[in-house]
Amino acid sequence: MAPLLEVKDLKVSFFTPVGEVKAVDGISYSLDNGEVMGIVGESGSGKSVEAFALMGLLDEPGKIIGGGVLFDGQNILDLSRKELEQIRGSRISMIFQNPMDSLNPVYTVGNQMTSVLRKHKNGVGFQEAKEKSLEILRLVGITNPEQRLKQYPFELSGGMCQRVMIAMSLICEPRLLIADEPTTALDVTIQAQILELMKSIKERNDMAIIFITHNLAVIAEICDKVSVMYGGHIVEQGGVDDIFYNPSHPYTKGLLRSMPRLDEAQADRLIPIEGTPINMLNPNPGCPFAPRCDSCMRICVKEVPVSVGINDTHSASCWLLKKDGYK
Repeated sequence: MAPLLEVKDLKVSFFTPVGEVKAVDGISYSLDNGEVMGIVGESGSGKSVEAFALMGLLDEPGKIIGGGVLFDGQNILDLSRKELEQIRGSRISMIFQNPMDSLNPVYTVGNQMTSVLRKHKNGVGFQEAKEKSLEILRLVGITNPEQRLKQYPFELSGGMCQRVMIAMSLICEPRLLIADEPTTALDVTIQAQILELMKSIKERNDMAIIFITHNLAVIAEICDKVSVMYGGHIVEQGGVDDIFYNPSHPYTKGLLRSMPRLDEAQADRLIPIEGTPINMLNPNPGCPFAPRCDSCMRICVKEVPVSVGINDTHSASCWLLKKDGYK
């Protein structure tokens, strides 16, 4: 059976006055129905750019310069703007990172939620859309939803706006949900509620989720598999157990060392990743992580490593994993 989503060698660049920035440089992965994939990496690694490319929401000077994105067997990069609008919001939906910028300040919450549902679901009347909006607002933990529907975004807190955005993304019950840091503005209790909600909707609707975050604890809670991004590349992919218990790329190991653990001695210090993030305007020709890697070899600064399979579901791009040697 073909996967729901298949990304093939996707490349996205920003053509700025000072040069080309290769924000996403040839990433590939697949996602099945009901599967949750986490994309993790530090700021500037290309996580959100990749998501905007999938949604067809790249702004100038960003441009997709290569690759393909198959959704239900259809290359969505070949669709017209009108065809893409029919898919976006109904079959593919997205939770944006900054809710205050994503909601329209001159329309009430109720107006925006009912408009989304009525646009993508033919035959839905205003009253039915209102009832559905109230139901989904209750599901995401918003108290007094009747009052919230009458309010404008500027009357709500940042966390409340984030929950409204999550509700809007789920109201049409999409096949694929792209969640870009969806729980960042929420407290721990609401985070747990939102994660449980997303899991229950995923199971009920067989919905696939791409979960973009820097929070490894959230990855462990909700995801089936993980893609680790650095400098526009996916440097490691695998199941959650593969990534957490058998990390194979130095960057993945560094991320895990910098995360607090309950099974470590209280006196143990967190170990940061030394160095500075890659300069995307002038990257080195080899492995993007080479300047910060403790195990860097001469070949690492000259050639980009190929992906090496560790098992059937786990791979990483690192010269240390080449068992047949290198020149």
